[in-house]
Amino acid sequence: MLTTTFYEEHPFAQYVRILGKGKNGARPLTQEEAYSAMRMIMADEVEPVQLGAFMILMRVKEETREELAGFIQAARDSFKLPTCMVEVDLDWSSYAGKRRHLPWFILSTLLLAKNGIKVFMHGTRGHTNGRIYTQDVLSYLGIEYAKSYEAAAEQIKQHNFSYLPLEYLCPKLHEIIELRPLMGLRSPVHTLARMLNPFDAPYVMQGIFHPGYRPVHQEAALLLNQSHLAVIKGEGGEIERNPDMECLVQSVHNGELSDEMWLPLFKKRHVKEEVLDPQRLPALWRGEIEDEFAEGTVVGTAAIALKLMGKAASTDEAQDMARQMWASRPKET
Repeated sequence: MLTTTFYEEHPFAQYVRILGKGKNGARPLTQEEAYSAMRMIMADEVEPVQLGAFMILMRVKEETREELAGFIQAARDSFKLPTCMVEVDLDWSSYAGKRRHLPWFILSTLLLAKNGIKVFMHGTRGHTNGRIYTQDVLSYLGIEYAKSYEAAAEQIKQHNFSYLPLEYLCPKLHEIIELRPLMGLRSPVHTLARMLNPFDAPYVMQGIFHPGYRPVHQEAALLLNQSHLAVIKGEGGEIERNPDMECLVQSVHNGELSDEMWLPLFKKRHVKEEVLDPQRLPALWRGEIEDEFAEGTVVGTAAIALKLMGKAASTDEAQDMARQMWASRPKET
């Protein structure tokens, strides 16, 4: 006699099915579905095989603005933030790493911090050989990264700057990012981590590598009611303006979308550095070396942040303000 065993479907299976039902049957998740799916992931209510299938399906189709917004909100809602926190002015993510140039943008954030802007940076190391990651070079500038929200808050109170690695900010998302060598592909977590903004800063800077993600970040921020955001195709994928090239800045300001083109700072392109020596970061800050490209990068990147924050009314004014900050910077980091 033939007997049939019936199994109850796992609650997460519906989200895998929505994405993987074939060429004609599959569709993107709604923002609410994306929220529910990521909430289950963050709560460890998903089997490993389901997580792998879900992430690969999302990678193949690429996340929509609604999916990204849902994922981000669910991740934020999972945070267990201390009751006594600190106000942050500017959220700055660093997940890509640098390959062609040093991470000069770090000096941009320190320049802003030295001028009273409270900057919170978060990121992670990667698995790409030959890239330099922020977490590994902060020590050259005499900066220790934080290992908890409380430590980050204290650093911001004292120095207007803190870097908190994702492994301490959100261990679950870090765990998923660490699957990249196993899966062979990035996942939506690489995108959503950039937009976590855990301290709820009113101003957010974003950097992407693939231009197609720029409007997705911009429009997801709109869905999340982010007050002010600027996203650029940054050098290497980090939030860093290449001063040799024009830079399109796509922004959100109080519910309104805007695009603004920043012109190159130099007429001729510079030759990239042959050797990436992190010792050049503190040396440039202290004025021990001269590097036109590096200074243009630091000042140009800071100028975009100043314009985003309403410190300047035009790109030229923002550029001049950043130059003055650089010229009058204290030579100690």
